Amino acid sequence: MTAQVIREAGAESLLELHFPARADRMVMVRDAVRSAARYCGFDDQTVQDIVLAVGEACQNAILHAYAGCADGSIVVAMLRGPEGLILRVTDFGQAIDPAAWKPRDLGDLRPGGLGIHFIQELMDSADFAPAPDGVGNVLLMTKKRA
Repeated sequence: MTAQVIREAGAESLLELHFPARADRMVMVRDAVRSAARYCGFDDQTVQDIVLAVGEACQNAILHAYAGCADGSIVVAMLRGPEGLILRVTDFGQAIDPAAWKPRDLGDLRPGGLGIHFIQELMDSADFAPAPDGVGNVLLMTKKRA
């Protein structure tokens, strides 16, 4: 299921959060994403998977697109379609090369760096879309309803 499929099927907007690219805002973001995922009827484990994936995507934006600078902003949007959820995480920081967006080798034992792995394992799809006005990054993730 791709983002385009859900949009074409008449997706319903559930929430759109605009917040500073600061780690201390993630508690509120996770709470809102958790509530929206529960509202859609996902089981507890899937809700946690969705929350973790969105959290990792936002942390990647904070750490990499903005290099920890709190001057930037992030937008998290969730839409519900007949097959499941589409989640869009948008930042307006330094663009990354989508081809370089790969998880590190899991045998490379060190703190951090597993966000991409978690996102790819927990979501049904995770792909970059063109950024608005060519600035920043837009990560689209989908989760099918069982």
